[in-house]
Amino acid sequence: MLYRKFGTSEWEVSILGFGCMRLPTLDGIPISEKINVEEARAMLLHAIENGVNYLDTAYTYHNGRSEVFLGEVLGGSIRESVRLATKCPVWLVEKPEDFDRFLREQLERLRTDRIDYYLFHGLNRRRWEDIKRLDLLSRAEKAFRDGRIGGIGFSFHDDFQAFREIVDGYDGWSMCQIQYNYMDVENQAGTRGLQYASEKGLAVVVMEPLLGGNLAHPPREIAEVFESFPVKRTPAEWALLWLWEQPGISTVLSGMSNMRQLEENLRTAGLSADHRLSEEELRLIEEVRRRFKERAAIPCTGCGYCKPCPNGVDITENFTLYNNLVMYDDQLTPRFRYHRFLPEGERASDCTGCGECEEKCPQGIRISELMPEVHAVLGEGKPPRKQKSRERGT
Repeated sequence: MLYRKFGTSEWEVSILGFGCMRLPTLDGIPISEKINVEEARAMLLHAIENGVNYLDTAYTYHNGRSEVFLGEVLGGSIRESVRLATKCPVWLVEKPEDFDRFLREQLERLRTDRIDYYLFHGLNRRRWEDIKRLDLLSRAEKAFRDGRIGGIGFSFHDDFQAFREIVDGYDGWSMCQIQYNYMDVENQAGTRGLQYASEKGLAVVVMEPLLGGNLAHPPREIAEVFESFPVKRTPAEWALLWLWEQPGISTVLSGMSNMRQLEENLRTAGLSADHRLSEEELRLIEEVRRRFKERAAIPCTGCGYCKPCPNGVDITENFTLYNNLVMYDDQLTPRFRYHRFLPEGERASDCTGCGECEEKCPQGIRISELMPEVHAVLGEGKPPRKQKSRERGT
């Protein structure tokens, strides 16, 4: 196992971290509360025995059972061999006192008196404003001073401008957690965010390295690109190796659901110690990225010229979620994000068809015509219609 410095601290983190959001379950539902405790315990202990020393969970993972499970497994010397991160459910915090209430409950669940890294969960512009309004950073600093938490961080889902504002808005961040993979170099925080946080001295923890499994199980036409390459690796191996090539990343979280996935990731982490991707291999990833983008139904580049919508619709995010459903043949995650992360008022269903955005779109996209289709697919669960061509204007 390779190790890297965790931000400006002297502690070194394993390049593979264990994400505890997708533990094996008894009912086969990926994030249900019915954790297969026997299998999950075996996986966790095997990972630690093979050098994994960073574990990530959250208040809501597996409906609260993820923290309870970790508290049951991490006893004695095992707890001392790893660093543990969990997250404050910001969307549930209504008053400043709630911060301490949740933290107290999480310490009890985890059966510990100290959480090594405590993150504000899923920050975007709106939640960042809530944190400032409720002065939650002062609460976190008090918990840091009295030893209940060892470092303050945040996980993130928004655009680069929001990311930079959050990084610059507080001097006490020790780490951040961003969604990043070879398809998200320009999405959310993206490569610019990774570089910005690293240059500021923050440890950068990567989540969704396989886009919820979409990069591990690509559509057939994408899989054939990998299969035609002389060097034979699984799509998951290519995705992880590409990430470990990127400067500024401290560790990559993987939400592993069975022992086979864990073993493969451990082997890939070992391969990373002895292998750097060649120029030809990096071009392979570029070709795969190009092929994925060709599958997109709507040619939105995310330039943002259409913003702000006079009715508050987040046009680019709606199109991104729709394209992700089509590109990756993923019927679940984009719909979940549409309902969970896009608040009412910003969804495609709130489009009035005024057409103001279409005058600004350099791609000539018929935005107001597409929004009902986007909502029908993401909001109502209807299948996307077959695309005769990419949705442009004349």
